[in-house]
Amino acid sequence: MSKQFVSPALVICIIGFTMVHFITYFFQVNLLLTLLVWFGFGIIFFGTLFYGPLHLKMPLGLFLTGVIIFLSVDTSFLSGMREGLLQMRNMVGLLVIIPMVSWVLREEAFLESAISYAHDFVDTSKKFYFGMVSFTQVIAYFLLFGAIPMLYQFVSMILKDEKGEAWERYKGTAILRGFALSVLWVVSIPSFAYVVEAMEASLWKSILQGLGVAALGTIVAILFFPLENKKYHVNFTRGLQHEIDEIMQHTRNKRETKRIVREFMILFLSLFGSIFILSAWVNMELLVLIPLTILVWILSYYLVKKRLYKLTHIAALYVKEEMAGKSYQLCVMVGAGMLIAGLTKTGFAGWVVDSLYALEAVAPFINLLYLLPFMVIILGFAGLGPLTVMVLVAGILQTIHLPYPPELIVLSVTLGSSISILLSPVIMPIIVLSGSNGLSGFKNGFQFNGVFAVVLYALVMTYIQLMAYMAG
Repeated sequence: MSKQFVSPALVICIIGFTMVHFITYFFQVNLLLTLLVWFGFGIIFFGTLFYGPLHLKMPLGLFLTGVIIFLSVDTSFLSGMREGLLQMRNMVGLLVIIPMVSWVLREEAFLESAISYAHDFVDTSKKFYFGMVSFTQVIAYFLLFGAIPMLYQFVSMILKDEKGEAWERYKGTAILRGFALSVLWVVSIPSFAYVVEAMEASLWKSILQGLGVAALGTIVAILFFPLENKKYHVNFTRGLQHEIDEIMQHTRNKRETKRIVREFMILFLSLFGSIFILSAWVNMELLVLIPLTILVWILSYYLVKKRLYKLTHIAALYVKEEMAGKSYQLCVMVGAGMLIAGLTKTGFAGWVVDSLYALEAVAPFINLLYLLPFMVIILGFAGLGPLTVMVLVAGILQTIHLPYPPELIVLSVTLGSSISILLSPVIMPIIVLSGSNGLSGFKNGFQFNGVFAVVLYALVMTYIQLMAYMAG
């Protein structure tokens, strides 16, 4: 079948699913829910034609496994298919909307202005490293893992004359660690939002707890920096100061820089703050609240800037040129939903619980909170991305009663996601970084971040176990 037909059909299914999802969230209409099911099936069907079965192995594998389960268990096949295709409806809606946040970030030279404004605070190698780790977490709020290539290219422009493995390690570890720490607290990252929703955890507690751990991880990263780079015998500060001085000679006027930096801070705080406040006051599922808030936030920005004409142009380009090409994750969510819905009809959750209790009986000093990160890490090394892993693990945990505060379960699972991002050479963050700096996935992962990942696990798990003990 021609891609000239497949691509528009896929886009129609994605847009139709997203719109009907939000409508039926507020107004339960059976006809529209049936239409939603067909749009969901259309995403996986036309996605398979668009990418080809060989390139869609993992989503198709998840989907077909769920179908086989429904054919095997004593339940209505059609009702099972309906449940499976609707299982991840919130995530599909979220994944369609979240990339739109980057539209606002491209409107001004926010990154360049931030460096110009803060050059006195990043004039040594340690300060600049701290700035990269911290700023990556902020930019991840807008760009998700797209923050990795964007910041790598941006930092490479600043350090354009500094070459070699030492500088690649300096840039790469800061950016990758920053992104890995962001999944512990950044609410616009779908994996974090999903596990908070699935575990029915308090959003503000989960964010503050994750932010505290991310701050600790940032400090550890700064302490590791001189130890890891001692063998290179490179004066990072001298090279950095030379490059910053050159940038400052060509910088724009200070008033314009301050305006752009102030605008960036307002944008970040308005998006973060609105989601944070509305989640406390509005009785709405987080995975529905976030995309709706983002849509209002984007529209408000372009209205205030009087650039509504530009928004319609960008949106049209997104639908026409980008939406079909970014549908892989949507197919993953539909497939994962089918598998999770199928597993709930089996005794799988009971088997998991029995296995965990059997392990605790053999080794009483080990509890589930120790093991949850490893479940995520193992699946990450199997090639499943952080979001897919989170959906599968949290989907199973939803069906199990766990005697721990939900916020600790959230932290334990997101810790596993953070470590898999640091180490796994077969998931997107390291693949994207390796594509940018030319180093192998093993070097960017295990070699550069292995010890840091072990220390991060030890520190965070100590906190988790202490809080679990205090909780009772």
